[in-house]
Amino acid sequence: MNDTTQLPPLPDRLSVDPRSPYYVAAVFEHEVGIKLNGKERLDVEEYCISEGWISVPAGKARDRKGNPLMIKVKGQVEPFYR
Repeated sequence: MNDTTQLPPLPDRLSVDPRSPYYVAAVFEHEVGIKLNGKERLDVEEYCISEGWISVPAGKARDRKGNPLMIKVKGQVEPFYR
């Protein structure tokens, strides 16, 4: 992937859940990575650059619909294409 002109720009807020209004299918055609405070995170479900948070699952806890419970972790968010 030396040619970055083909890659869509990463949005300010992005979610991996297709039901979310922040889901962008064109971005997920490529592998996306997220760094929080300089460390790469592999369990990110949603992020917001301008507000400085990521949403990650809270262990094995589930809500009544079977979805994982999410917590927000604050810090400097840096999305990138791998």
